[in-house]
Amino acid sequence: MPRPSPGYSVTIRVSAPTSPRATSDLTAAVAAAGGALTALDVAESHSDRIVVDLTCDAVDADHAGRLSEALAAVPGVEVHKVSDRTFLIHLGGKIEVTSKVALRHRDDLSRAYTPGVARVCTAIAANPEDARRLTIKRNTVAVVTDGSAVLGLGNLGPAAALPVMEGKAALFKRFAGVDAWPVCLDTQDTDQIVEIVRALAPVYGGINLEDIAAPRCFEIEARLRELLDIPVFHDDQHGTAIVVLGALTNALRVVGKKLSDVRIVVAGVGAAGHAIIRLLLAQGAAHIVACDRRGAVHAGLPPRDEFRGWIAEHTNPERRSGSLREVLAGADVFIGVSGPNVLDGADIATMAPDAIVFALANPDPEVDPVAAQEHAAVVATGRSDVPNQINNVLAFPGVFRGLLDAGATEITDEALIAAARAIADAVRPDELNPSYIVPSVFDEAVAPAVAAAVRAASPARRQVQA
Repeated sequence: MPRPSPGYSVTIRVSAPTSPRATSDLTAAVAAAGGALTALDVAESHSDRIVVDLTCDAVDADHAGRLSEALAAVPGVEVHKVSDRTFLIHLGGKIEVTSKVALRHRDDLSRAYTPGVARVCTAIAANPEDARRLTIKRNTVAVVTDGSAVLGLGNLGPAAALPVMEGKAALFKRFAGVDAWPVCLDTQDTDQIVEIVRALAPVYGGINLEDIAAPRCFEIEARLRELLDIPVFHDDQHGTAIVVLGALTNALRVVGKKLSDVRIVVAGVGAAGHAIIRLLLAQGAAHIVACDRRGAVHAGLPPRDEFRGWIAEHTNPERRSGSLREVLAGADVFIGVSGPNVLDGADIATMAPDAIVFALANPDPEVDPVAAQEHAAVVATGRSDVPNQINNVLAFPGVFRGLLDAGATEITDEALIAAARAIADAVRPDELNPSYIVPSVFDEAVAPAVAAAVRAASPARRQVQA
């Protein structure tokens, strides 16, 4: 059953008659309407009335409206204003540019800008590699999207994608000190995207592709990797795969199974599913069955595209066929990167003993986590309101920190596996249990550990000195 979430937090300002029961009546109204009251503040007090701000978590936007209606129904209460706290933090955007150097007088200006900057320009022209030492390039990532696959919302376009890209940039800075900037392109033509990113690449030390629909995202990534001498990382693919592998490593430790032995069913063969499968195979998984909307993918079927063809050739050696429910029976691990509510608790009950369920569709997972927990030993989702959140923020800040510090020109499977191992090892043996297989996204040790692992595993042009 959906529960109130901070993602739908509202502050409702009301006025109410002064009485000993005024605030308790307001609190009771919120509770009766199914809201979670997180704060109650008396903003104004008068002889006959008080003005109160009630901050509540709701289930969704419609539920937030019902909370307001419930308060308005309390005798003598008048609702003045409802503020959506999610929209409030987005007002004016979430990121800004600040200068690292003081510009206090003419001397500062002459060094930071003209005439002094001319000598720096000519130095870089003579030795282009100096751009990494003398400009923002050594610490800057472009977060590139065409807005064609925004979160789970679909093709919303570049303007609607911008809040997500701003958030990504804020996370880069918060967790790894990386200066990232949104690059939202008003085109969904593959050739144009590749050419635009190629042309702007000199400013950046890395490219993070984001929310670009499959299968176009595969071609864009592959072509940019061929063209550029900086790392190109598609977070929807590789970030998800890294955190899934890290979480699965610890989940298998909890249940005492080996990756090479377990039978894994993956629901969803888009960007995330494809990358998860590739990384699991690189780490030694031997028994994977992937399912799309038509059921199990295997080599006996005509490939719908080259990427499903690759999956068919490298997975399901027994050529299992049937629906997701049918091939899930007896499996040790389920990894869902598809859509909501494709399974129920009865389906999870058919899995092997000590089953592991990663239901990662957002905001609604493939199976209700409460129902899954009745039958599986370990359950993880992409949600923050249940244990074991599989969140890409555990990976991408540290990954890019390591790549930038190494001056890396590419991203290898070895670096991805190293990042996953660092995430898994961030959970100490004495902390590991079925409800704690990945560290908190706010664990300050995670990004540095991932960065160090990626730096050590990355081929580098040269080591960049601080």
